[in-house]
Amino acid sequence: MAPETNQQQTSRARRILEVLRQTYPEVQCALNFRNPLELLIATILSAQCTDERVNRVTPALFEKYKSAADYAAASMDTLAKEIRSLGFFRNKAKSVIACCKAIVEKHGGEVPRTMAELTSLPGVGRKTANVVLGNAFGVQEGIAVDTHVRRVAGRLGLTKHDDPDKIEADLMRLVPRQDWAMASHWLIWHGRLRCVARKPDCPGCELAKLCPSANKVSAKEKSATTPKAPLKRGKRSR
Repeated sequence: MAPETNQQQTSRARRILEVLRQTYPEVQCALNFRNPLELLIATILSAQCTDERVNRVTPALFEKYKSAADYAAASMDTLAKEIRSLGFFRNKAKSVIACCKAIVEKHGGEVPRTMAELTSLPGVGRKTANVVLGNAFGVQEGIAVDTHVRRVAGRLGLTKHDDPDKIEADLMRLVPRQDWAMASHWLIWHGRLRCVARKPDCPGCELAKLCPSANKVSAKEKSATTPKAPLKRGKRSR
């Protein structure tokens, strides 16, 4: 099969987005938060951890630490114990405290609203910045790429890259800017509910007709169930 042209890929991507929009009409950020600071902290804590586990820890955390100054003044040992169940707790505690110290010292205690300012904070990369900008401020600056987005975008043939920054660049080219924040949510939820890592539900997938990976699986299954023609035996040479 001939590779897609850019126009064909863009057209297919738009159809994929429309199906995802209809399939997950009320999807939103899976992390619980009430303000930009809470979302920033929750996103930092979510590294190498499920959102569900983070949501179990953050209510008590948000009740105790109500401002960036509170986190900046926190004991690292105490904070590490409070988030111990999330894994990598010492590194995360260090990142949270350093990040909030920078917010207090450089931004008057308020979470900044630009990509450049957010990514200059300790422990904050493009993914975290995109989550905060898109969900707390409604700023469409990029597309948050996590493990689900990376897997689903690759299987859908929307990118050939493994590097998150290159995947983001590919998706930003294909997705209309007004959908950048939602596109991440749609892909994440599809990755959780349908296009799972080990055994994706291709037969029941809403995107099967638009997905090159699903088409390969379907062809492979069809080949496996098609009876093979009997082998013709040639004359034995003497």
